[in-house]
Amino acid sequence: MTRYMLSVYTAGGPVPSMTEEQRREGWAKVAALEAELEAAQAFVFSARLSDPTEARIVRRGPGRPKPTHGPYAATKEQLGGFYVREAPDLDAATAWADRVSEAIGEPIEVRPFAGTRALN
Repeated sequence: MTRYMLSVYTAGGPVPSMTEEQRREGWAKVAALEAELEAAQAFVFSARLSDPTEARIVRRGPGRPKPTHGPYAATKEQLGGFYVREAPDLDAATAWADRVSEAIGEPIEVRPFAGTRALN
């Protein structure tokens, strides 16, 4: 099995306001999908990222590194989180990405890992 990263991209700017019921429904969809991933023994890891404005970029130039604040790229969509999952092929990983996109309403980029290294 190959490991794939399913990157979740979100539109920059303020988060659309949702009622408490809409928020609960959204989290329930995500929880159900993640439970299915685990049941299929395909789930490896997932994480949600803080707002891109909390990012710090370090560029190495002459002398000392110069960290700057904000996202690396000034784009309309930013990486908001990701899933790492195992799948037999890219088509299977893409099928899961379609389900993630449906559950959260955001675009998903699917990429196989070129190589991995774990500490344990």
